[in-house]
Amino acid sequence: MISALEIFSDLSERLKYNIPNFPLYVRKGTLHQFDRYAAACHWHPDLEFILIQDGEMEYFINGQIVQIGAGNGIFINSKRMHYGFSTNRTDCSYIVVTIHPVLLGAGTLAGKKFLEDTFGLDTDNYLLLTPQSPWQRDALLLLTQIYDEMHSDKGNLLHLLSKAVSLCDCIGDHIQQITSHNADEQSWLMLSEMTGYIHQHYDLKITIDDIAAAGTVCRSRCCELFNKYIGQTPNNYLIQYRISKSCEMLRETNLPICEIAIACGFQTASYFSYVFRKETGLVPQNFRKQTRDFN
Repeated sequence: MISALEIFSDLSERLKYNIPNFPLYVRKGTLHQFDRYAAACHWHPDLEFILIQDGEMEYFINGQIVQIGAGNGIFINSKRMHYGFSTNRTDCSYIVVTIHPVLLGAGTLAGKKFLEDTFGLDTDNYLLLTPQSPWQRDALLLLTQIYDEMHSDKGNLLHLLSKAVSLCDCIGDHIQQITSHNADEQSWLMLSEMTGYIHQHYDLKITIDDIAAAGTVCRSRCCELFNKYIGQTPNNYLIQYRISKSCEMLRETNLPICEIAIACGFQTASYFSYVFRKETGLVPQNFRKQTRDFN
């Protein structure tokens, strides 16, 4: 039997949850770990929270860009296209917490309806969080507590679940319905299907026709949606996603460059190195050394 978690994750970006079968992702990160100080544009059903610890970050959510400074944070709603970046390529350290709807009762009819009403596509895409607002300060504090609990020697699943639910409850009390989203809802659904297809098949040979078919649109409509909502062509999005995945593998594994090239959809190691250098300014070997020396 396919689990609810597998169904929800089928077309989205797959997250590497800290604890198997407990869909809560809690990590610290920096922008310098990403190609050009920009994460890959992606979406997932999880509710996402970012707390900036040092520096600042620009954040793209469904076509809007907001600035987030140290001590502040942001909530990104479920199934929204998003990514963090720095235009001037300055570093930023942050805590990220993502909470899958399964932890909030999405596997029940009542829970599914509640989540759709509270965090559906016709609600706020995001909420900025600042310490000046009492309830937002509470939310930021919960993010720190969730991180500390997850990474403590005696991490308690009930404590984690309790704090994750409290965090979502806090946000749910202040999120607003936005009827203007309805006009673009179908476009975003098609785009989600197409980017989801890329996320799941980037290791294979993919054409624009394949991407368009995933969204049940023609080639021209496919290109129009990517340009309008992401600011990239489908091919550029695919290349940058492949490069992003290869950067992860270069940082986190000792796999040979040729294996990473094949795993990320490049037919040869030489072509992978050419594209990688064109996108990042470094050959893969130097990127691996530089990122490990930096850390």
